[in-house]
Amino acid sequence: MQKTILRNYAKLIARVGANVQKGQQVIVTAGLDQPEFVKMLVEECYKAGASKVRVDWVCNSLQKVHARYMKQKDLARVEEWEKARLQHMVDVLPVRIFLDSDDPDGLDGIHPRFFKAMAARARIVRPYRKAIDNKHQWCIAAVPGEAWAKKLYPNLSRHQAVEQLWKDILFTSRADGEDAVAAWEAHNKDLKARCAYLNSLGLKELRYKSENGTDLTVGLIPTGLFHAGADTTMQGISFDPNIPTEEVFTSPDRRTAEGIVYSTKPLSYQGQLIENFSVRFEKGRAVEVKAEKGQKVLEEVISVDEASHYLGECALVPKESPIHQSGILFYNTLFDENAACHLALGSGFNECVKDFETMSQEEIYELGVNDSVSHTDFMIGSEDMAIDGVCADGRIVPIFRDGTWAF
Repeated sequence: MQKTILRNYAKLIARVGANVQKGQQVIVTAGLDQPEFVKMLVEECYKAGASKVRVDWVCNSLQKVHARYMKQKDLARVEEWEKARLQHMVDVLPVRIFLDSDDPDGLDGIHPRFFKAMAARARIVRPYRKAIDNKHQWCIAAVPGEAWAKKLYPNLSRHQAVEQLWKDILFTSRADGEDAVAAWEAHNKDLKARCAYLNSLGLKELRYKSENGTDLTVGLIPTGLFHAGADTTMQGISFDPNIPTEEVFTSPDRRTAEGIVYSTKPLSYQGQLIENFSVRFEKGRAVEVKAEKGQKVLEEVISVDEASHYLGECALVPKESPIHQSGILFYNTLFDENAACHLALGSGFNECVKDFETMSQEEIYELGVNDSVSHTDFMIGSEDMAIDGVCADGRIVPIFRDGTWAF
């Protein structure tokens, strides 16, 4: 891949995705797959005004080694020095950038104690995460790893597969043109306009139907809001948390989902695939899950805690999405969730409630926003997906028809 194109992508992540401000500290978390690109990104962060950039290198294949030899209590323990780093993050509010290049099958066959340990760790880390929510910029983007690329293109050489995945990532991230920044400004404008329309309707309910058997009704929070694209910190700094992003989303009332929904794409969950599955809800709670492949893993998804049985997100994605148009199954939630309408089990988003800044976590929870240590997206959109919105005054408004916007 040409260095000038990669440099523009690094600039997009630093200046649009994370929107690094003068004097801010930055933490980049990355795998070992693209060190040269990480170097470019670090340089672009400094050019944007960062005072200090730290890179945390991760190697996911080591997780299987740790899980094999460590006891669960040792895997789960959060050391005091780790807590000190987390507290530093709360105090400093650094910009965080995550570069995803994981092997979709990387954790396949890992010892079950790993997931129990990660859930225990998450409960300890969670208060620190909550303390920085909506107060700092963050961005998740992708770079190709060899194993990921070969998963998508098994008939190509490793070099060719990585090169092709670079092209796919840049195309679907709207980063392959001469002016990616301008492309993202136009994209954000369209997403914000759709949010404004949906928020004007006073919706109380979404009704999903598809020929695959999906028949689901989800209640919405009266003061709930749809969000999309660029977000804004409480300090007023705009940033794009996901590159790419095609979704318009909200957090539903967790107590209201009724019916059944069928997946339309495999779910890669912590390196393990779940395929052809369904989730049935009663009074908001997932009471039955079935999967042709990955049944035990799917059961783990809804068993992280009690709240992981409930919905935290409803996201609308039209079939015109570049990810969908590419025809590629990425085996990566960052991309696959932006190819189709999706739901998420687990934690919701406080910012999807009007005036959330003035409310306590308990008050937001009472309104219906789910609160969990997990958040797992799964794709439900199809070519024939129909979604109706029910307004507070009883009007029924078409939101989606045949897998795309009805307005």
